[in-house]
Amino acid sequence: MEAEAKVVIPRKPRGGKVRNDPAKGKNRQVLRDIGNLEVLQNIEGKISRPITRGFRAQLLANAKVAAEQNKLVVVDDGVTARRKDQSLKKAAGTEKKLSEEPKCDDLIVISSDEKEKGKAEDKQKKLPDNWTSIGPSEEGIAEPCGRQRSREKTLRNRVKAFSSILTARSKAAGGIANKPKDVIVDIDAADADDGLAVVEYVEDIYMFYKEDESRVHDYMISQPINERMRTVLVVWLIEVHDRFELTPETLYLTINIFDRYLSRKTVSRDKLQLVGISSMLIACKYEEIWAPLVNDFVCISDYVYDGEEVCAMEKEILGELGWYLTVPTPYVFLVRYLKASVLPDQEMENMVFFLAELGITSYHIIISYCPSMFAASAVYTARCTLNKRPYWTETLKHHTGYCEKKIKDCAKLLAKLHVEAKEHGLTAVCNKFLCPEKGFIAHFAPAEDLLSSSS
Repeated sequence: MEAEAKVVIPRKPRGGKVRNDPAKGKNRQVLRDIGNLEVLQNIEGKISRPITRGFRAQLLANAKVAAEQNKLVVVDDGVTARRKDQSLKKAAGTEKKLSEEPKCDDLIVISSDEKEKGKAEDKQKKLPDNWTSIGPSEEGIAEPCGRQRSREKTLRNRVKAFSSILTARSKAAGGIANKPKDVIVDIDAADADDGLAVVEYVEDIYMFYKEDESRVHDYMISQPINERMRTVLVVWLIEVHDRFELTPETLYLTINIFDRYLSRKTVSRDKLQLVGISSMLIACKYEEIWAPLVNDFVCISDYVYDGEEVCAMEKEILGELGWYLTVPTPYVFLVRYLKASVLPDQEMENMVFFLAELGITSYHIIISYCPSMFAASAVYTARCTLNKRPYWTETLKHHTGYCEKKIKDCAKLLAKLHVEAKEHGLTAVCNKFLCPEKGFIAHFAPAEDLLSSSS
């Protein structure tokens, strides 16, 4: 009796998985119904095989070695590496956090990197063989290998401190950051070909004028007259000057001679008008081409003095002043500072001379401010009155030598005189500038900005 065939059932290994039979070899195909495996395609006659975890790691390692040889870092699926360096990632994250802004309609956002990113993207081109991507920079800029460390250092330094960001925002909100700088205009460029303008020496001339200028000291203490009497006489001299149609230089030189003589010599009240007309006679002979005669001054003073008295006073004044008549008067500086106003119109010129003539009637202004500061204040007050903004430019500051703060006190006095002109007996000055030739400039309202700041 034949022995029964026995079927031997192999013992199942722990885990329930059955190992392949060694006799069948290790090239047994894996079941096709497993969906978590990928099969490498048959390329160039090579045998295809499933991509297991170990095989995938081997492929990635080979790809990394090939990328290092070609100076490019490549990952699976042919995508260029975007791995970020930890230090750069931290710097970019910090900058992004600092640049976050709350939602607000009036908020001003300051960004120093957005424009750089746009420029970097436009400049990206194909890299040469000796270049490598520094990888994960926030701007995606590629540089030579030798510059990689300096590039990373630059990116780290780009992170702004919180205080600097706040300072930049406050400046932008206040209009300081984008405020254009005022340019100093060359006011003598148009007169370069004019020999009479002496452009080569004009700055030196006015520098000498400022060094030579002086203001009279307070002489009312030693005089039997008062400030009111002086104001009345100066207003009358302005009327005489207008009646004779004399040049502006003559008027300002007359007041200069008159004040300088009174500061040196005591004059009685009955001789005050004689000193005035004699001072104007001297100024006319110095400035005018056709000076009025002595009899013209005797007539206009209603024959209170005769010709001999006028000539005697003229000689006495010249002796007392030492024949020193070439002096820098306010008119010398008014002309220069008007030119520094850059293309002043006739209205501006009339307003400046109107305020200047109001100013020379004030004894307090004459003894308190030198001629150059007085002239600068007149120009500043005129610009405020006519609302010429900016009131004080860099060009005016350069040529006058005065900042806005220094001339404001005198400007406030001139604006106050403008308001109180008719109340203080200055009607004659106002009437002089109420004609069509002067543009009815006296009708203009005073500078409200100066009056409000003085109160």
